Amino acid sequence: MGTGKKCAQSCHASVSSADIVRVKNKDAWKKWKNAGQKKVVLKVSSTEDLSEIIQKLGKAKIPYFLVKDAGLTQLSPGTTTALGIGPALTTTLDKITGELKLL
Repeated sequence: MGTGKKCAQSCHASVSSADIVRVKNKDAWKKWKNAGQKKVVLKVSSTEDLSEIIQKLGKAKIPYFLVKDAGLTQLSPGTTTALGIGPALTTTLDKITGELKLL
């Protein structure tokens, strides 16, 4: 993916995950929104690593949104491109994503 595509996919993930939290836990969403809307972009090495993270998020009941590309530009339809997590507490997320490198 090109840089612009990566940025767009990250935005899709962030907005979609935040929308889930807004509906399910409006107080948590408001706190995140009013505290600067923190976002961190990380990378994984493989789809297997991504699947493991998703499994851990499910067990921890942390909201997430998996982005699959529509296939209109650079990628084939259905290609997984990004994972939006939270908003959630940094201390909670670090237990799952703390070893990942920044993109």
